[in-house]
Amino acid sequence: FFFQAEDGIRDVAVTGVQTCSSDLRDWSTPVDIGRKAAAASLADIAAMGGEATSLVVGFGAPADLPAAWALQCTAGLREEAALVGATLVGGDVVEAPQVVLSVTALGDLGGRPPVLRSGAQPGDLVAIAGRFGWSGAGLALLRRGFKSPKALVDAHRFPQPPYAAGPAAARSGATSMIDVSDGLVADARHLAQASGVVIDIHTDEWEVPQPLQDAAAAFNVDPREWMLSGGEDHALLATFPAAVALPEGFAII
Repeated sequence: FFFQAEDGIRDVAVTGVQTCSSDLRDWSTPVDIGRKAAAASLADIAAMGGEATSLVVGFGAPADLPAAWALQCTAGLREEAALVGATLVGGDVVEAPQVVLSVTALGDLGGRPPVLRSGAQPGDLVAIAGRFGWSGAGLALLRRGFKSPKALVDAHRFPQPPYAAGPAAARSGATSMIDVSDGLVADARHLAQASGVVIDIHTDEWEVPQPLQDAAAAFNVDPREWMLSGGEDHALLATFPAAVALPEGFAII
């Protein structure tokens, strides 16, 4: 949600919840989990064209969770927030049957209106910034007991959203935007439904990164399946008027 402050500066806040299953805690370090939980909300700020300023975290955990685990997870939250110049400013701690992180990210739109999901227009170009399909491939590897290619496994453990691309897209006139958390097709559908348009994705000319090619060859699958359906990379999917010069990092799809 967003609100209009009295001084005219627009602020934005989003909340995300991460439940740490036993698989997640087996595959990832506490620092990784903290980074991933922070990234999910920080990417939402970027997807509205904002720059994150701070995080507030609700932390739930069993009574027997080692204090060192919680401290390392907090370090991960701070580490990811620092990538965008944000800080961890507070929150709450409660007992829970499993580890749960509820992260609220606060951000500044710099006086611009937020870029929503509902602004795409017929004739707009659809473009994406950041990696997509990497986390999905990493998850497939981990589920089969593999730890390589490391780049894909790490992409699932902690994503690398293109945070700066969000404000850049807003300044360039993006009409709608979303971060790819559910998968490219699923999140393109969210934009299409909110905007009342049809989105046509062309895959024929995609350049498939080498790590995805290698993993797909081992599994005998088409790597484009991960690129279309894999989530949690938090790439930024945006629409632009055809006459607009795309900001650096965006590629038309």
